Amino acid sequence: MRSADLEEFRGFAEDRLPHLRRTAYLMCGDWHHAEDITQTALTKLYAVWGRRHRIANLEAYAHRVLTRTCIDHTRRRWRREDPTAALPDRPGPGTDPSLGLQVRTALAALPPRQRAVVVLRFWADLDIAATAKALGCTTGTVKSHTARALTKLRALLGDTDPFDELALAPTPLKEML
Repeated sequence: MRSADLEEFRGFAEDRLPHLRRTAYLMCGDWHHAEDITQTALTKLYAVWGRRHRIANLEAYAHRVLTRTCIDHTRRRWRREDPTAALPDRPGPGTDPSLGLQVRTALAALPPRQRAVVVLRFWADLDIAATAKALGCTTGTVKSHTARALTKLRALLGDTDPFDELALAPTPLKEML
């Protein structure tokens, strides 16, 4: 688009924007939705701006585009955001700094191989086979090291058991450390 055409469109849009927004509000009844509809309609109008000389009444055409955009938005409600009062997902574990310190201290108390298994399995989110390959051992060794490490960590952490939350979030151990 030439700069003269761009300036002409900008002038038209700035001049007609308040009127188009009010019209959109009267059609949909929501100011935020009306702003979205108006912007979409102006985008559609911009796409055909090069052919504006073939349009007999540009104002009426802009209103037709705005009306059709409003109707299109109401028909395709499923494609848009649908805000709700309550969030549908569950919150992750809290980021209590004392819990992170407890987990790091308990990890330091593990033997090196068990610590490596726990970190690779629950921090790096590797499966048993990938952990075994990374450590150069069998999958049975990874399973036994994991079981022993988790038993020892549960004993060291007492009532504070962050590993019960591992099923709720993909990698909560990262957030605790």
